[in-house]
Amino acid sequence: MSQNVDVMVLGAGIVGTASALQIQAKGRLVALIDLAGEAGRETSYGNAGLIERSSLTPYLLPMEPLTLLRYALNSAPQVHYHVNALIETLPWIIAYGLNSRAAAKARIGAALLPVISACVTEHQVLMKAAGALDLCRPTGWIKLFRSERELAKAAHEAEGLRAAGLTIDQLGLADLARLEPDLHGGIGALHYRDPAFVPDPLGLTTAYARHFEHSGGVMLSGDARGLEQTSDGWRLMTSSGGLTARQVLLALGPWSAEILRPLGYRVPLGIKRGYHMHYATQPGAKLNHPVLDDEGGYLLAPMNQGIRLTTGAEFARFEAPPTPVQLNAVEPVARKLFPLASRLDKDVWMGRRPCLPDMMPVLGEAPRHKGLWLNFGHQHHGLTLAAVTGRLVAEMMTGETPFANPAPFAITRFQR
Repeated sequence: MSQNVDVMVLGAGIVGTASALQIQAKGRLVALIDLAGEAGRETSYGNAGLIERSSLTPYLLPMEPLTLLRYALNSAPQVHYHVNALIETLPWIIAYGLNSRAAAKARIGAALLPVISACVTEHQVLMKAAGALDLCRPTGWIKLFRSERELAKAAHEAEGLRAAGLTIDQLGLADLARLEPDLHGGIGALHYRDPAFVPDPLGLTTAYARHFEHSGGVMLSGDARGLEQTSDGWRLMTSSGGLTARQVLLALGPWSAEILRPLGYRVPLGIKRGYHMHYATQPGAKLNHPVLDDEGGYLLAPMNQGIRLTTGAEFARFEAPPTPVQLNAVEPVARKLFPLASRLDKDVWMGRRPCLPDMMPVLGEAPRHKGLWLNFGHQHHGLTLAAVTGRLVAEMMTGETPFANPAPFAITRFQR
């Protein structure tokens, strides 16, 4: 049985699901396609739950020689790499380093500013429609410091963010104890108050998908590798038969480059693997905010499933088996900071963050394939940017004037 829609969205993570909702709101009949046949089961499931309104500057490669040496020696908790993946990852890391210089940082920050600025409000619009506003908590997050040097450096950077209108409180030990009485460590902290916290990222993606279907959208199982261009659009075999559409949106996160390669597009999409585990708490203990122990190399977040400990970045071959050495290394440190009890998950979870070396997503239409649209490569900000980049792409796909300049995000920046 063949079915026809206006738009098919490939990938039902938080980016694809939010994009499907935004396109649907423009009056288009949309089908949301995922290999699993359900939403939010891959990278979207395992994030730290932050809608990161305060990330006006991109995550840069640290340039301090001692830090780089620790990375090279595989002795830093923030980064781990597989030696057999170095040939694949080194060109990406070098390009990332070049984009971490001051001039590139300013250009990238300017491009990201309008989308980062709208990230919370765009999610709130979708959350209200989906009946999921209870999953948006205005707690912000706390960054803990263990050295005066790092605290002073971050406090200086915070001044620039305050000048851009953000609210950031510097916390002494007494202030920190008032907000988080069960934390035991660090010399001070910064409280970034503008971001929102989602205590159940999977629940949010599921709520969006449910609202999408209730509003007339179609959710199907299908393998994006079977996508074919036709004379008047695109075709894909799904669990319900053939599906055709005038437009297709590729929102497959870390799998996007694989789908684009046969079409002649080479995208330097790097993969930063990350791990998490949920924990019970000792009797009477409570964590009120997500807390980043930056020097410790991990983040604790009070999820509905328990306290989620998330790790830094791991560079490995795409299909390499999980190696949760970072989680095992930081868990004892985290237990000293906060009274974690037993592990709650049977297995350590691993996800793949899709990252481009200039720290910006790919958005817009593919230049050589009419009707093929792109929305992937959100770095560590898939949840943060899902609703707002979904809106931007929806506006472009339907011929509206986009609310922000999409030119810096075009795939043509990587084409030679």
